[in-house]
Amino acid sequence: MHVAIVMGSDSDLSVMKKAVEILNQFEVTYDVALASAHRTPEKLIDFVETQEEKGVAVFIAGAGMAAALPGVVASLTTKPVIGVPLSGNTLDGMDALLSIVQMPSGMPVATVAIDGAKNAALLAVQMGALSDAVLCDQYKAYRNNMAKSIYEKDKTIQEKLKD
Repeated sequence: MHVAIVMGSDSDLSVMKKAVEILNQFEVTYDVALASAHRTPEKLIDFVETQEEKGVAVFIAGAGMAAALPGVVASLTTKPVIGVPLSGNTLDGMDALLSIVQMPSGMPVATVAIDGAKNAALLAVQMGALSDAVLCDQYKAYRNNMAKSIYEKDKTIQEKLKD
């Protein structure tokens, strides 16, 4: 499975890096680009076309403020696009969230929480797991480990409360 990550500004890297970490954990290949829907549309078009040629399965697009980037990516591909609304401005990402989630009919963009790059990558992994049994098993193990951690923490809390 191959994922393409694109962000509109270098200031987005600290959040979008969380998607990279998850993709690395699941051994999913990816490319990352900085391309602005408003300032460098030609670069964005070239990136999407190049990723299509590479066989990309999913795009993850992170953007703040007007957050046109995920929608523009969706207009350039028939592959799934996951939008990550980013905070960091006066509206703390609410403007980006509303911009990404309110796509016109027929142009879907899956949307995760504000600064939710980790969940965007996990959603991409889930999409890939639909047709990749190994990735599916890895994802199930990931979820089981999360649950196991909760059970262990609960046990610790229960023991502390006995004292």
